[in-house]
Amino acid sequence: MTAETNEVEPIELPLRNESTSEVFYVETADELLGALDNLKIGIGPLAIDAERASGFRYSNRAYLIQVHRENTDIFLIDPIGISESSEWKTFAEFCNDLTWILHAATQDLGCLAEVGLYPNGLIDTELGSRILNLPRVGLGAACEQLLGFRLAKEHSAADWSIRPLPNSWLNYAALDVDVLPALAKVLLDELSKANKLAWAEQEFHHLLSFRPKPQSPDRWRSMTGLHEIKEPQRLAVAREVWVARDKLAESRDIAPGRLVRDSSIVALAKSGVTSRSQLASLSSFSGPASRTFLDVWWEAYSKGLSTKDVPPLKLPATAIPNHRNWPNRYPEADTRLQAFKPVMADVALECELPLENLLQPDLIRRVAWQPEDDIAKQLSELGARAWQIELVAEKLSAALAQIEQ
Repeated sequence: MTAETNEVEPIELPLRNESTSEVFYVETADELLGALDNLKIGIGPLAIDAERASGFRYSNRAYLIQVHRENTDIFLIDPIGISESSEWKTFAEFCNDLTWILHAATQDLGCLAEVGLYPNGLIDTELGSRILNLPRVGLGAACEQLLGFRLAKEHSAADWSIRPLPNSWLNYAALDVDVLPALAKVLLDELSKANKLAWAEQEFHHLLSFRPKPQSPDRWRSMTGLHEIKEPQRLAVAREVWVARDKLAESRDIAPGRLVRDSSIVALAKSGVTSRSQLASLSSFSGPASRTFLDVWWEAYSKGLSTKDVPPLKLPATAIPNHRNWPNRYPEADTRLQAFKPVMADVALECELPLENLLQPDLIRRVAWQPEDDIAKQLSELGARAWQIELVAEKLSAALAQIEQ
């Protein structure tokens, strides 16, 4: 304690900056079979993680896959050259029979599925940490709170597509799976003590059906700053330049924003330039590829100005209206939503759960928008899990009944 404040000084937790198991880099089919032999003698679930090159590459593919089991070595697998081999198929068949441990599973399940890897069962240590109601749920924070050490976390935003990968990056990647078996054991034990293990298991099982959302044909509408464009023809220009950028980015496997930024596309659409030379001198249209592929941008710009296929400024609504507009435009729905909020807050407090994990906010809004006679059945059809329905359905029904009275 300090003499001035009498406060307990925080304990500096030990730092884990190296894995406790041997680490091997795998880049050939023969090395993959050797890794498989080692993994077969392991115990328990498969700790698995993937590294992508988001922000650098167009694709969301895995450029490194880390695997580890209790009592085995750690294997850092480069899937680029071997994921089409027969040896990879053999490796995938083994992995796909196991329960996996991941942290924030939805970040990696998509890219792992692209190379034929699918879990037979799942433990998501990030989701489990949320249900346990830990104040922070990142991998490093979970290790501090449950395992008592700090985890060296670096290079998470690195370009994992580069080769060779630096040793410091490989060490970081190995740490991610090195800690997962122990973390999962402690987490499941704590969930059991808190009588939340059944809830977590239902959530883990639900994740087995996770698939990334299909890409929308109107993805271009997500451009930053697009709301500044008020004319449909100019909106067509922005769309055509965005499409041209997307095709170029895909062909070169480069993140689109590394060619030209969204703000540059919006600026070009608003500019009113009338010639290729004016485009070349437009300072607001910038980026590494803004001049290198000037012909591509000019062709797309011209097409947008001349096309008869002009998009509407706003798309017709296909989902329920934004709940922020309910007080003025849909007061009855807003009354139901406001009645639900204290009910959900009370249940979350009683069960020591984050509100968003007790029940997804979108489901609450959908029930408030158009409640059915059987709220439990409605929640089930909307995708809520049995444990969530058991905790909230009757209370939401009671809130609705009180409004009607």
